[in-house]
Amino acid sequence: MSNRAVTPDTAVPDVPVSRATTFGPSALLTPANGITVLRLLATPVVIALIMLWGASWFTFVFGGLLAMSDGVDGWLARKQGTTRSGAFLDPLADKVVVLGALFALVAKGIVWWVPAVIIAVREVTMSVYRSVVGRRGVSIPARTTAKVKTLAQDLAIGLCLAPPLATHKVVLSTAIWVATALTVFTGGQYFLDGRRSARQRVADGPGISVRPVDGSSSAA
Repeated sequence: MSNRAVTPDTAVPDVPVSRATTFGPSALLTPANGITVLRLLATPVVIALIMLWGASWFTFVFGGLLAMSDGVDGWLARKQGTTRSGAFLDPLADKVVVLGALFALVAKGIVWWVPAVIIAVREVTMSVYRSVVGRRGVSIPARTTAKVKTLAQDLAIGLCLAPPLATHKVVLSTAIWVATALTVFTGGQYFLDGRRSARQRVADGPGISVRPVDGSSSAA
């Protein structure tokens, strides 16, 4: 066994070194944001494919890859560091993709316009609501049910684009209405969370922010 003394040059630090690839909260040009922006830019392509071909395997695969990219940019953000720009862009891209595809399906007569309008009203209303209460210093934490809601929306749209199911109106209608119900339900959850957070902020006094309790994701 070596009796060599441990010197400052040979000592092993106990504190792990932070990764050089980690981005700060104010970063803009990150891989996660790049994928999110690509998802936004690809939305008109999805709309055009639906309008031209309706339910087709090409549209189904393209839309599926677009939906999966949401998980990729989320994974990159958690690995390399979340940013304020990503917290804004990611939910925006989710809503643009879902609403764009939904209303293209409505225009093709594949989806009834009522659930599409309900989903659109909820998404826009909650975006405005979170923005308004956020300016007042009220934080509304993200919920796991919001991710389930987004998954249900993506799945419903995917079923509408799959050729074998294109003529199964009952299946498609059920999937769309389940997604709509989850969308409305999570909207109600966020509204109640906002009220509770506002009351807590008043009770704590001015200048004290409300700590998120359900996670830091921006999904809504």
